[in-house]
Amino acid sequence: MEKRVVDAWMQHPSRAFLAHPVFESLRRWSHGGLAEADVPLEATIGAMDDAGVRVGLLCAWWGPQGPLIGNDEVAACVRRYPDRLVGVASVDLHRPLDAVRELRRCVRELGFRALRIVPWLWNLPPDDRRYYPLYAECVELGIPFCLQVGHTGPLCPSEPGRPIPYLDHVALEFPELKIVGGHIGYPWCAEMISLATKYENVYIDTSAYKVRRYPREIVDYLRGHGRRKVLFGSNHPAWPASACLEELDTLGLDTETERLFLYENAERVFGLKPAAV
Repeated sequence: MEKRVVDAWMQHPSRAFLAHPVFESLRRWSHGGLAEADVPLEATIGAMDDAGVRVGLLCAWWGPQGPLIGNDEVAACVRRYPDRLVGVASVDLHRPLDAVRELRRCVRELGFRALRIVPWLWNLPPDDRRYYPLYAECVELGIPFCLQVGHTGPLCPSEPGRPIPYLDHVALEFPELKIVGGHIGYPWCAEMISLATKYENVYIDTSAYKVRRYPREIVDYLRGHGRRKVLFGSNHPAWPASACLEELDTLGLDTETERLFLYENAERVFGLKPAAV
């Protein structure tokens, strides 16, 4: 399969990540996609090949108890497949100065292209003061800030994922910050669409959803004035890209919109090298 797709949300999971009790609900939903075993990196690259994914944004995970997938683990994966994988940092919100220093290291020394914080993991919405030094640093480094929006699949409260008012405050106070809200925003899709429409630098990625499960309002937005605001994401390994892209033709996207959705929007937002034509 021709590899053009950019996947905006992937993990190459560690054993600690896969075994974490907070993911019990995802283990049920993913039907074996989060098996508690070591996964060779070649399996992740093979899954990308199967789906036509040229580049995957591979993210670290950090929670209150420490890293579930460390930045250096991600960097090691990227070093093995530098043309296929791009690192996304995560940091310790409870130590803001250390977090800023670690983010600088990830970008300047490891070549990472974004920061991702998962608010439900911390039970802290994105307008909490502990995020703010990181937002300023993202702007200075010229990288996007990525987060989960919408309800929480894992066994944690969903409120930190609500786009309005929390993410609305952030976008208003940091207009230069590129923000990518992953996992669509369900059941608050209208709120997420309103923010992506209101703010020049707010985007949505479709990770954790198969095409047939996209809410109608997201499809209408993608097909209309949101064609430059929606990025494809999978949430590999729980939802591999091949499964997420099944029935893509049912969306009725024109050629330009399909290109924007599958790779051009992500190339622009994350500053990636464009796909060869």
